[in-house]
Amino acid sequence: MDSSKRAVIYARVSTKDQDTTRQISDLQAFAARAGYEVIAVLQEKASGAKNDRAERSKVLKMAQARLIDVVLVTELSRWGRSTQDLISTMQDLQARGVSLVAMNGMQMDLSTPSGKLMSTLLAGIAEFERELIQERVKSGIASAKARGKKIGRQQGDNYKSGKKEARIEKLHREGKSIREIAKETGLGKTTVAEAIKRLKAESTTEAA
Repeated sequence: MDSSKRAVIYARVSTKDQDTTRQISDLQAFAARAGYEVIAVLQEKASGAKNDRAERSKVLKMAQARLIDVVLVTELSRWGRSTQDLISTMQDLQARGVSLVAMNGMQMDLSTPSGKLMSTLLAGIAEFERELIQERVKSGIASAKARGKKIGRQQGDNYKSGKKEARIEKLHREGKSIREIAKETGLGKTTVAEAIKRLKAESTTEAA
């Protein structure tokens, strides 16, 4: 192993009551056996799906600055948020000449045949995952429609006015003007007017 290769250790746990000590210790021993020069150890506590991983972003910036040659993790799942994210960030690292190496022997280096094979396999898995999600969404929509449920945003529907609908109705019944209601609820006059219109329409429908 080329001892000149500069490595950064990246350790992650998903909950606050977990600790990265074991990961870091194992990775430092792994780096020593492999002959890597560890120039930084970064760790963070974030769930696997969390997008704003500050420490991982630092690793990517180090790669961009050509400060490292290798990123060491105990498992690929500690690095990637998803299969697609793993592929995307792996390609970003590879563009900077940086390899992603897991302690279990998985080396994501697109310059090697094994790395290219793994990339191809992961890309296939990512596509399969996307198709499964799309299929489930379509199936769910079809099932909901079959039950007579309306799908998507309905005419006049507004998240903010919906949350404050009871307040709007109360103020309207008290004789408040649209302008006054808008001021008291923090909503726009158009939003308030649409909410009142919808409430009147619902009231007429119920009366009928």
